[in-house]
Amino acid sequence: MKGVGRCEYASTAAMVLVLLLLCWDGVTQVNSQSVPALFIFGDSLVEVGNNNFLRTVARANYYPYGIDNGGATGRFSNGYSLIDYIGDMVGVPSPPPFADPSSTGSKILNGVNYASASGGILDESGQHYGDRYSMNQQIMNFEITLNQYRTMMNETSLSQYLAKSIAIVVSGSNDYINNYLLPGLYGTSFNYTAQEYANLLVNNYVRQIQALYNLGLRKFFLAGIGPLGCIPNQRARGLAPPRRCVDLVNQMVGFFNEGLRLMVDELNRNHSDAMFAYGNTFHVFTNILENPASYGEI
Repeated sequence: MKGVGRCEYASTAAMVLVLLLLCWDGVTQVNSQSVPALFIFGDSLVEVGNNNFLRTVARANYYPYGIDNGGATGRFSNGYSLIDYIGDMVGVPSPPPFADPSSTGSKILNGVNYASASGGILDESGQHYGDRYSMNQQIMNFEITLNQYRTMMNETSLSQYLAKSIAIVVSGSNDYINNYLLPGLYGTSFNYTAQEYANLLVNNYVRQIQALYNLGLRKFFLAGIGPLGCIPNQRARGLAPPRRCVDLVNQMVGFFNEGLRLMVDELNRNHSDAMFAYGNTFHVFTNILENPASYGEI
């Protein structure tokens, strides 16, 4: 199905993904036969433990992470992550982390998670935390996985398998909070205006998504960046009135999200055999902040 690139008003990012699946080639039900695997790229929002195996302080393998789900696993959450819920919804087990030495053979037939906390679109983003998988490195890791698959299936089967699978990409936040917004550690804010920096990120991002397409993936869910000006990391800087978000930071993110929306539209125009869906996470989380009662008690 062509032209489906702006899933802007879904109530959650997971629902956007399910809508993508329901619309693709007339699929009327979401199950493991229609989606054989999930391939996850991005940062801590979707990581499931890659950084447990890297030399970094950006880890979530200790208390209180996982407190509501049997203990810490490397997910930056009190329990399940978004990816776990999406896996349940599409009938595919949450993919294992690439860096885990046991992630081989039959364990990777339902996909692999390459996401890495502090990693970003730009290679240098988050480097002050230590090792991490940037988006470029995650793509190289995906190529390693493809070589493993080639020992398990022929090229025709692999192409069909990849075309039916879903790539979920959640990246870009660290390029702001762990790069552009840290002028004492990174020079990007001195070298680029907010608009120029957003353009730089989008231009790099489109090449990365194109690389994944060239490697065989055909269904993409690309999440925008949420309202970073509303996270404690930014509000604690004292740049906004009490109980208010940092509007300047949210405006910066807006430049990137608009560029990403346009990129998704262009990718859909240029690749009629693929689908690229944009998830407006900024809208989702802004709605939660503005209408908390609609989401139940905390």
